[in-house]
Amino acid sequence: MSTILLKNKRQKGEITMNQTTRTKRIQKARLTGGLLAIILLMLFTQACGNGSKTVSTSASPSTTAAGAKTQAPATLNYGYIGTSKLNFPGGAEGWGFYKGIIQEELKKYGITDVKLTAFPNGPDLSESLISGRLDFGSLGDTPAILAKSTGAKTRFITQSATDSIGYLIGKKNGPKTLADLKGKTITTQKGSFHHRYLAGLLKENNITDVKIVHMLRVDAEAALSRGEVDAMTNTGVFALKQIDQGFTLIDDATKHPNLLGTSATVVTEDYLSKNPDFPKVWNEIRLKALNDLKEKPDDYYKFLAELNNSTPELMQKVSPISGIKDVPFTDEGIKLIEGTKKFLVDEKLAEKDFDLNKWILK
Repeated sequence: MSTILLKNKRQKGEITMNQTTRTKRIQKARLTGGLLAIILLMLFTQACGNGSKTVSTSASPSTTAAGAKTQAPATLNYGYIGTSKLNFPGGAEGWGFYKGIIQEELKKYGITDVKLTAFPNGPDLSESLISGRLDFGSLGDTPAILAKSTGAKTRFITQSATDSIGYLIGKKNGPKTLADLKGKTITTQKGSFHHRYLAGLLKENNITDVKIVHMLRVDAEAALSRGEVDAMTNTGVFALKQIDQGFTLIDDATKHPNLLGTSATVVTEDYLSKNPDFPKVWNEIRLKALNDLKEKPDDYYKFLAELNNSTPELMQKVSPISGIKDVPFTDEGIKLIEGTKKFLVDEKLAEKDFDLNKWILK
């Protein structure tokens, strides 16, 4: 019995000694870890002080809530409307990318890789903005408004054009006037600027007995040629080509200034949280590209002709340089987009109303 007690005492003593040793080791490790953390913190602080600078504006400094400098992501994802073998949009944005002006300027702000993605229409682009595939994009005002009305977390930073003309083209030997559209089938790109133009046109003329079908431009042009539909909406050089081919011009938005479309460049709130100075930077770079193309109008129209498989003369007619705005917003443009938003809300095309002034980021 005494042998067992002695053995138990010895074991308890060993356990106590082992526990004491482990405790000392843990305390030593904590002390060492704490010193290491302090050293790393000092090194990190020093490194931040020597880091590259980001653009700063008084309205939106590139700092976090804690006051630390932020660095813009190196990759920028941009979407636009239109498809061509060159994979560029038109306007100052397209010229700037085509000539490399925008890419070179963005490098000054840490953006070294710009990815351009073309979309057939605005609703598709909006979906990519909402899903996070794009950081920002340029599209028509109607799809941008419709997306915002569903709660899309975007901000409106540039309205580069305010005179987009919609055309209503009839099939050969088909309807020639608006009154002839009764009981007919019309194709449009639903949710786009085309759709808003058509809906506004029909409402103004009290035309209700029509069937509206969604089709992208290429499909609609083919269907119109085969006589499967009676009319379609179109725009720009594509509409003028149809007129030259003998299709009927039923109407165009030049007769209805309130139905002219405008453009909208929007950026996601998520990207703005990482690069709050982006709107100012973008608009300054875009202006530089615009000034460059103004000095080379012949080259610019050749560029547009290649984009649209057309001629420089026709591009000068449908997309004159004078129509490109040199400021982010104009009173005329804001008035037009306010009217568009009101129409979309009143006609229940937009899911819900929102404050336009809170969406615009100047």
